[in-house]
Amino acid sequence: MMRNRSLRHWALGTALALTLASPALAQIPAGQTVAAPPEPAAPQLYSDAATLLADRIEVTGSNRLIAEGNVEVYWHEHRLTAARIVYDKATDRLTIDGPIRMVEPGATGSVILADAAELSRDLQNGVLTGARMVLSRELQLAANRIERQDGTRTVLHEVVASSCQVCITDPEPLWEIRARTITHDTTTRQLLFESAQFRAMGVPLVWLPRLRMPDPTVERMSGVLRPSLRTTSLLGPGLKVPYFLTFGPSADLTVTPYFSANYTRTLGLRYRQALDAGTIEVEGALSRDSIREGETRGYVFGTGTFALPADFTLGVQLRMVSDPSYLLNYDITEDDRLWSGVTLERVRRDELIDAKIGNTHSLRDDESNTTEPMQSADASWTKVFRPGLIGGELSFEGSLHTHWRASNSSLDGADADDAADGRDMTRISGVADWRRNWLLGGGVLAALEGELAVDATAVRQDQDYAGETLRALPSLGVELRWPWVKSEGRAAQVIEPVAQIIWSGKSRKYLPDEDSLLTEFDEGNLFDFSRYPGGDVRERGTRANLGLSWTRHDASGWSLGLTAGRVFRLDDIEDFAKGSGLSGTTSDWLVATHLTTAGGLVLSNRALVANDLSFDRDELRLAYLGDRAQVAAGYLWMLETDAIPKTSELLFESDWQLRRGWSTNFDTRYDLIADRAAKAALGLQYSNECVTVDLSLSRRFTSSTSVEPETDFGLSIALAGFGAGSGGNRAERVCRR
Repeated sequence: MMRNRSLRHWALGTALALTLASPALAQIPAGQTVAAPPEPAAPQLYSDAATLLADRIEVTGSNRLIAEGNVEVYWHEHRLTAARIVYDKATDRLTIDGPIRMVEPGATGSVILADAAELSRDLQNGVLTGARMVLSRELQLAANRIERQDGTRTVLHEVVASSCQVCITDPEPLWEIRARTITHDTTTRQLLFESAQFRAMGVPLVWLPRLRMPDPTVERMSGVLRPSLRTTSLLGPGLKVPYFLTFGPSADLTVTPYFSANYTRTLGLRYRQALDAGTIEVEGALSRDSIREGETRGYVFGTGTFALPADFTLGVQLRMVSDPSYLLNYDITEDDRLWSGVTLERVRRDELIDAKIGNTHSLRDDESNTTEPMQSADASWTKVFRPGLIGGELSFEGSLHTHWRASNSSLDGADADDAADGRDMTRISGVADWRRNWLLGGGVLAALEGELAVDATAVRQDQDYAGETLRALPSLGVELRWPWVKSEGRAAQVIEPVAQIIWSGKSRKYLPDEDSLLTEFDEGNLFDFSRYPGGDVRERGTRANLGLSWTRHDASGWSLGLTAGRVFRLDDIEDFAKGSGLSGTTSDWLVATHLTTAGGLVLSNRALVANDLSFDRDELRLAYLGDRAQVAAGYLWMLETDAIPKTSELLFESDWQLRRGWSTNFDTRYDLIADRAAKAALGLQYSNECVTVDLSLSRRFTSSTSVEPETDFGLSIALAGFGAGSGGNRAERVCRR
């Protein structure tokens, strides 16, 4: 008998049954060993024929084939390796001696290891003993016996399932599920456990008569999602158990009951659907709890986005809540202004159309939803032209703004402080802006700018501003920039002085200011025609905007920049509030700097410095973005103005990868004026090859008439191997020898 390795490459290119029935093979005397033919082509893995490779093949009688030594069988996408295979044509069965390794086709990519097996010719039916099954290289199932049924169902008897690494020196996994039987259905991609017992570190914790779980290939399927524990100082310890329902490939519903010790009965719902031309998502909850006894509390949030003809996009948003504290009590969002309405948008290379109409509902104690302008509508059309006659770039913006209050009081003879309680206003505006640049000698960049803003305004229910008003504000500006560039070795430096002179009309028809109360003065608007964010007020008078910037870029990866600027006015028109940095004939000094290094360090600071070197505003941000740590800290100081109180806050955010598998985060915001933290949150996560544990602890210190300080503790545990995994920073257990 021939035993050299050339026999390893001998293949029978037809199915085993057909091979045994072929006339050529029938002429071989019983007991004779088959010699190796010349080297064949590669095995055909996707035909109906099976391919057999072995060191030695022997035919005995007319219906029995024996293959020994490094045996491999290919059939479609199946691959089986074994020490010995005996095919009996009379029974049409394969008797296989191990060690056996069978690789399954399909998304699961499962692998079966066994000591012995008896299978049908097509490997789809039969029994394997002393077997172990691995799904998607993640979930391991060890069983005394495995039954294969029609190639779609695999039944494991007396089985242990776990995704944890098991070592010979320490065979006890972190968690395991022991069951009488586990049935894996490749069609539904589900695992059915019968008489299941869940153990953690060998200790039995839960027994379930039946348990259905998705296999590791499932990304979305109906079933129970990861439960989470949540404990708060107001609601006590509680449990959330979400249940996920799929409605075809494009819609699903998540139902989340929530129960706590201090009496809360909450049912949360989230519905999502993907359409041919958009998406819909609606979520909400209803609660009965001990915080507001006898009341039914809840919220509804809904969003929708739809693609319309002519490149338009329609958006719909609904945000409603029963009371001001509900969203914080149930850790839904910290938003304290909820906008509901409809938006319409189209964005093109030289055109922008944007419109929205809706209502804002405030949860703040110091804001009234009746006397504040909560209902509003805005529409704008912006178009960019490049006129050939005058050159440069011309942009035009037409806009409509209207807002109204729920209060209908005209307040005749009311106090001045209450004169706006019912005020409604509509404004139609048109702004044309033209700019042309020239390159002068010596590298000087010159620009000529012009702008004309026209506003038509109607005010109702306000005794001070009632009536219609038409106003126009022309502006003309000249700008000079002179960039200097110097390269030295591995570094380049850029210095750019900028001077801009703007003339605007001084006459003003006084109108109520409702959209320009919060002004910003920074390097982004230092050379703008107007530093007001809205259109109720526009910057007037003759002024000079002066600035100087310096930037150094180093080839090693770091850069440093500095910007300084100031505004000088011919007259004090008293438009800007004190503390804004823009009041008077001379503004504060604007000083901004930034530093970025190749190692991930980012530093930026923006300050408004008065003549006496005091700070009206300062904002400092420091961040480090490394591979294992991301840290950000900030400080904000703002002087009191008519629109905002005095502010002094510290902010800290961090995310640390402590070691492989361990991560933590810590966030806090501290109010230096009130001398207390506004909020602090701490999180800890551990993740390895078989489990992910999330711990969170947060404390909200602020309080009001509707919200109490509250402490929140959360815990969630996810077992790997059921449903698609998230990967990420996971530790892998290493077995010691």
